[in-house]
Amino acid sequence: MNDLMVHFFTCFMGFFAIMNPIANSAAFVGLTGEIPAKDKRRIAFKSLLITFCIIVVFSVLGNIIFQLFGITIEALRIAGGVLLFIIGYHMLHGDSSSMHKASGKVDTSIAISPLAVPMLAGPGTIATAMNYAVSGDINKILLTLLAFFTLCLVTYICFLLGERLIRVIGQGGLTIITRLMGLIISVIGVEMLISGLITVIKTQIM
Repeated sequence: MNDLMVHFFTCFMGFFAIMNPIANSAAFVGLTGEIPAKDKRRIAFKSLLITFCIIVVFSVLGNIIFQLFGITIEALRIAGGVLLFIIGYHMLHGDSSSMHKASGKVDTSIAISPLAVPMLAGPGTIATAMNYAVSGDINKILLTLLAFFTLCLVTYICFLLGERLIRVIGQGGLTIITRLMGLIISVIGVEMLISGLITVIKTQIM
C-alpha cells in the first residue's frame, strides 16, 4: 500500500509541475476575456474533461497510438509549440477577441484549443502520463489517472477563482493580462519548439 501511495503522490506532483494550474489559470483569464461567468465555467469544465479523456487514452494506449501513426513526442512538441506561438502572438497584439466569440455567440472552441490542447494536455503532460503508466500494472495506471483527476479538480477551482480577478482589475487590467499572457504563451511555444527540434537534431546526429 505504501508503494501505491508513493506512486499517487509522485504522479500528482509530477503532473502539477508540468500542467501548473496556477499559471494556467492566469492564462485562462486572458483567453476568456469578457465571456460571461456561466460560459467560463462551461469552457473550464469542457477543457478539463477533454484534457482528462486525452490523458486516459494516452495512459492506456499511448505507445500503441504513437506506433500506429508513426509519430513521436518530439513531433507533438514541435506542432504544439507552433500552435501556442501563433495563439500567443495574436493575444499579444490584442486580437484575441476572434477566439472568444463567433457570429454573436460565445465560441467555446477555445476549450479544445488552446486550453485542452496543447496548454493542459500538452506533450509534457502526455509524456508524463505515459511514463507513469508504462509498467502496464493496472493499479499504477488507475492511481496515475486518479492523481490526474485530482489535479483536474484543483485546476477547475483555480479557473473559477480567475473570474474574481477580472472583476477586481477591470478592462484595462484585463487587457494587460491578455497581452502579458500572450507573451508568456508565445515564449512557452518557442521553448516547446526548440526542445522538440534539439531532440530531433541530436537523434539525427547520433
